[in-house]
Amino acid sequence: MRQSREWIATSGLAVVMVLVACSWTYAQDVRTNYMPGVEFSKYRTYAWVNEVQGVPGVGGQVDQILDSQIKHAIDSQMALRGFTKAVDGNQADLLLGYQAIVSQEKQINGSAWGGGWGLGGWGPWGSDFASLSAVTSTINVGTFVLGMYDPAVKKLVWIGAAQGVIQPSKNQEKNLQRLDKGAQNLLKEFPPGRPKNR
Repeated sequence: MRQSREWIATSGLAVVMVLVACSWTYAQDVRTNYMPGVEFSKYRTYAWVNEVQGVPGVGGQVDQILDSQIKHAIDSQMALRGFTKAVDGNQADLLLGYQAIVSQEKQINGSAWGGGWGLGGWGPWGSDFASLSAVTSTINVGTFVLGMYDPAVKKLVWIGAAQGVIQPSKNQEKNLQRLDKGAQNLLKEFPPGRPKNR
């Protein structure tokens, strides 16, 4: 009897922990690809453009504030890699452009309350079963796709997508941290062949 109660207590705790863990935010998922044979060390400057040839359409326009925040996050990472943002797009080695989409996703929120770990009055374990509940809510989850185009050879040379990077909330600082982390993850291996200690 005691072993059964201990097993129920342990199992109940595990279920609660799983439900509480389900109160999550979407993890960032990053995918990249690049044109084989391209010597990325020759690129030193870049400029932003509204559209990059070869990047598939994924969404619409974002507002000016989010546009500025996305570009600032990418600019910071490009600067860390020794790239300079050109004032004149005609003088840039690379043309950068992005598209973004924000979609609605379901989020599961779990909770528990009550006292003890019995079985709610069933059997000899008493009525001290903790109540469990799970509620779903809708959140906005955003993805952006970044493309890099070489105007000299007229080819898309690098593309990357970061999912779960744009997730608007009331906490502005948290939004910016998520965006900065997304840009860092997206450009972690850029440029291809870059020494890891650089």
